[in-house]
Order: sequence, then C-alpha cells, then structure tokens
Amino acid sequence: MSYDPPRPAGRLLLTPEDKEAPARTLRLRDLGLGHRPEPALDTFADRLAELTGAPYAMVNFVGEHGQFFAGLHIPDPAPVAPGGGRRPRPGRELPRDHGFCPHVVVRHKALVLEDVRDYPRFAGNPVVDEFGIHSYLGAPLIDSTGMVLGTVSACDVGPRPWGRAGLETIKAQAAELSVRLERGDGLLI
Repeated sequence: MSYDPPRPAGRLLLTPEDKEAPARTLRLRDLGLGHRPEPALDTFADRLAELTGAPYAMVNFVGEHGQFFAGLHIPDPAPVAPGGGRRPRPGRELPRDHGFCPHVVVRHKALVLEDVRDYPRFAGNPVVDEFGIHSYLGAPLIDSTGMVLGTVSACDVGPRPWGRAGLETIKAQAAELSVRLERGDGLLI
C-alpha cells in the first residue's frame, strides 16, 4: 500500500484517499465500535493522557464519512486562546479532513508531529486554528487481518518534544488496545 501525501487546496489541505474506509466501516460495525461513546475507552483515553502528559487523548475510529472519538479525554477548562477566552472543546465527531488521525490510518504507521506548524502539509489543518492543536502523537489500531480500525492519539496546544519514549508509549498502547478490541474485551479495560 502506498501513501499519497495530502494535496494542497488553498489553506485547507486534503486528507489522503482512504480506499479501506468501506471495509473498515463494516469491520467496526461487526465489532460494535465506532458509533457511540464507550466509558471504558474514555478511561483508556484518560490513562493515555496521564501517560503522555497531554491535555487531549483519544481513541478514534475513522469511517467513510468522518471520525468518531469513542474514547475521549479533554481538559477542563479548555485551553486559553490567544487574546483571551477559552478555545472551543472538540466533540465526539470530526469530519475526515480535520486532524491527523486519518493520515495515520492511511499510512498504517505512527505519526509524531512535535510542532505541526513545521510541516506545510499539516499546518493548515482545521484543528490547528479551531482548537489550537500544535503537537500530535498517534498510532494505528491494527487488527489481526492488518486492517487499521482507527487510532489512539495524544495532542497538545503547544509544541512538544514527544521523543522516542512518546513514540514507544503510543505504539505500545495502540497494540494493547487492538488486541483487546478484537478479542471483544477491549471495553473491559
């Protein structure tokens, strides 16, 4: 499988084509995932935020038409925006062209962005402006057939040197959760 980098379209950068999305959507449906919040996955996201020291952490299932955060940890209160006031809080759903998880899903491998503004293909992503996300750490949830079900990820509103330890942590957490989800006990974390 090849990875086609996103193509620029003005300031908004297009998400790479995801040819596996229809099959993934069916697989997620078979597993009963990707369409409702899961308290155990919220707990997993809380633990991931603690492990990485990040204010945001997610278990994200990427479907044909969007993304769904079945596990979500967000800071309370929301981070302060430049000029004062609070940034909006992300909800459980995002379009496919928002964020960095769709790139992880198509690539089938982890993505570390210590400062997304350093990468032209990612700097124009809507989550940078809307939620102030400036760093990202994500790894794919890959089942035993090799299909990427989604991602586990952590984000911060400032640049962050995730380093090798961050990468190894996110990959280990994704591998652990992938096994649990496929066995059916992933919701008994």
